[in-house]
Amino acid sequence: MAKKVAKVCKLNFMAGQAKPGPALASAGINMPQFCSQFNDQTKDRMGDIVPVVITAYEDKSFEFVLKTTPAAFLLKKAAGVAKASGTPNTVKAGKITRDQLREIAEYKMPDLNANDVEAAMRIIEGTARNMGIEVAD
Repeated sequence: MAKKVAKVCKLNFMAGQAKPGPALASAGINMPQFCSQFNDQTKDRMGDIVPVVITAYEDKSFEFVLKTTPAAFLLKKAAGVAKASGTPNTVKAGKITRDQLREIAEYKMPDLNANDVEAAMRIIEGTARNMGIEVAD
């Protein structure tokens, strides 16, 4: 018989630094077990934010799927800025190169709704434009 899903949660944690807390308590799972599994699987991505989708079942068991780091975080890291521009039309926060844009797009491909790298690059470029980050040719 199939397990019955109790709850699905989407959370963000720093890689290798998940710890029990109110966000995990709402999921209704074994927090120490999740934290140790998550930290083991993300220790190679230290310093990045890792989105995770947790599926909790009624018998207190769980499964989780790791997603790629958010594009905004990667763009800020590549541009070397602390935060995006509040007015992206007039005030530019930073610059990245086409090569950096391609690298981010290739990394994000599994989570993007794009058929090829060029389409993924356009999606990431739109995010950069909305953040006030220029893409230099």
